[in-house]
Amino acid sequence: MDSQNLKQRRVADDPSTAATMNNNNYAGKHETRMKMAKRGLRSLAVAVSLPVALHLITIYLASTDGYRTASKPFWFPPMWGLHLTCLASSFLMGLSAWLVWAEGGFHKNPMALPLYLSQLVLSLAWDPIVFVAGAPWVGLVLCMGMFGALVGCSRVFQDVNATAGDLMKPCLAWVVLLAVVNLKLVYI
Repeated sequence: MDSQNLKQRRVADDPSTAATMNNNNYAGKHETRMKMAKRGLRSLAVAVSLPVALHLITIYLASTDGYRTASKPFWFPPMWGLHLTCLASSFLMGLSAWLVWAEGGFHKNPMALPLYLSQLVLSLAWDPIVFVAGAPWVGLVLCMGMFGALVGCSRVFQDVNATAGDLMKPCLAWVVLLAVVNLKLVYI
């Protein structure tokens, strides 16, 4: 009958090995957290640098003097201002997309990724179409498409991560200004 009351001795119950296991367990958790942090930083770097690099390539390939030499109102931003703000917008978009990805939002809401990619493609296409091809009407249509994709992105991102949704607001303001500049280019 006493054999039914016996307990199996576990390794953790041994006082000599308990301290060793706690130290190893702490070291294992610390290493795991460091690996996760490094992986998170790498994914953040990719999520931010990829859209910025694509915009830099587009800016380099689409640099023309047509906008600089055209007569335009005093409130028009200079070419470097347009490009710098496009880069800042793509940085914010990449950061907000990473925040959504980190919380699993692209899996929770399958519309988040197509909206983000459509906004990215439209914003990459705007500069060459307006400045190289000289088609401001098409650029205006692209601005409307970008605005729609950004509004959809903002709503979807807001549901997943409030900060990501808030990071979209400067991008929306930028697209509105871009559409106004593009509309003025149509009539110049």
